[in-house]
Amino acid sequence: SCPTVLKTLHFITRPLSEEEGNFSLAYIITIHKELEMFVRLLRAIYMPQNIYCIHIDEKSPRDYKAAVQNIVNCFENIFISSKREHVVYAGFSRLQADINCMRDLVNSRVQWNYVINLCGQDYPLKTNKEIIQYIKSKWNGKNITPGIVQPLHVKHRTEVSYREFVHSGVPYVYPAKVRKAQPPHNLTIYFGSAYYILTKDFVEFTLSDARAKALLEWSRDTYSPDEHYWVTLNRLPG
Repeated sequence: SCPTVLKTLHFITRPLSEEEGNFSLAYIITIHKELEMFVRLLRAIYMPQNIYCIHIDEKSPRDYKAAVQNIVNCFENIFISSKREHVVYAGFSRLQADINCMRDLVNSRVQWNYVINLCGQDYPLKTNKEIIQYIKSKWNGKNITPGIVQPLHVKHRTEVSYREFVHSGVPYVYPAKVRKAQPPHNLTIYFGSAYYILTKDFVEFTLSDARAKALLEWSRDTYSPDEHYWVTLNRLPG
């Protein structure tokens, strides 16, 4: 029952400071296994003023999905992504899962400031307040998505077309013998982490800008596009 979940797991039920109450974070959490680990993560980052989008891999077992839904139902500010992907490691589906959650988050009633993406095996090293203070001190109004011009040793990720295959029931991506066209709008491809902290303004830009949409479409058959998509857009002038 929900009262038991809240009480026995000691979820925080009110903002712990005025600063935190006035600075809402959005979280995207992509999960596919290990329910107990997910609950521990959620409990550690949960604050009632934040908002949380959970993307469950469509391949996950039915009982796992049901268990996550039962937990989510106990909270007004946690929801399951309205569109779920069959996530393939290093495939476009991993990037699409985040974008699905972003579309839901920008339409939510919570006026969040930044979005942070996590996977089910992550765990925070800082408190909610420490995260907010770090963002405010160094990154106020800026994105945290570090990267460099795409190094030579990973050029293959965007120079040839990658396709999804299934072997013994396990999906994976593999290069096809097809060279890709140059990036749209003469974009310089940068390479960095798939994980980020992004402003709401930037998220709205990525969902609506013509260059962002063109890069997304171009990235569909690249290897691990979430490692170049955000950082490349963040390097655009302005």
